[in-house]
Amino acid sequence: MLVVDDNKVIRQLIKVNLELEGFEVVTANDGAECLDIVHRVAPDVITLDVVMPRLDGFGTAAQLRADRRTRHLPLAIVSACTQHEVEAGIAAGVDAFLAKPFEPAELVRVVRRLMEHRDRRERKGTPAGRGRG
Repeated sequence: MLVVDDNKVIRQLIKVNLELEGFEVVTANDGAECLDIVHRVAPDVITLDVVMPRLDGFGTAAQLRADRRTRHLPLAIVSACTQHEVEAGIAAGVDAFLAKPFEPAELVRVVRRLMEHRDRRERKGTPAGRGRG
């Protein structure tokens, strides 16, 4: 699990809530740092904030989708989730959206759902690609 957010408090909140559910969590301060560490960490799911310095969530998602090594990774935007953000996220290949402020239980549900979808795709032997399922 890789959590990407420039706000240290939000990053810690997401990390702690996921760790309490048994997830192993690594964090990054922004999209550029995410791209630097994603291959070393090999996360099952990535959560992305939208507004971040250096590289925002949409740019990060687009670069992850453009790389054959990371295009299959489930991506969730954790942000205000305005209509613009949802549309831009879908265009960038994001799989799920979680609006801030969020309930910890909802965060866990979104991450578990993304992991289940990834596991089903792997069992079927089909590439995850940009599917919306």
